Amino acid sequence: MPVPLYQAKAEFFRMLGHPVRIRVLELLQGGPMPVRDLLASIEVEPSALSQQLAVLRRSGIVSSTREGSTVVYELAGGDVADLMRAARRILTEMLAGQNELLAELREAEVTAP
Repeated sequence: MPVPLYQAKAEFFRMLGHPVRIRVLELLQGGPMPVRDLLASIEVEPSALSQQLAVLRRSGIVSSTREGSTVVYELAGGDVADLMRAARRILTEMLAGQNELLAELREAEVTAP
């Protein structure tokens, strides 16, 4: 029995639900990067990064190539970069709305008798 689309989407977003994975995807938007550069930018243990890269690779979101002793990762397609940009826009709008509400609350506090 095939998995319903909504369930597949939920599993996809659950797979993205780790800060290290999100950071890797953000970094790879700038182009392919060797593991050593990812490690320097994310500052996690090598084993932790390796685990998260394996999840992303198994899901097909990133791909890797070996150049000598160096492993280089890149986004598997441009849609992932689009998704990351969309997430940034959505969060920006959400936070802007919260800032507006906070400003209203502070203003109401000042004018309250």
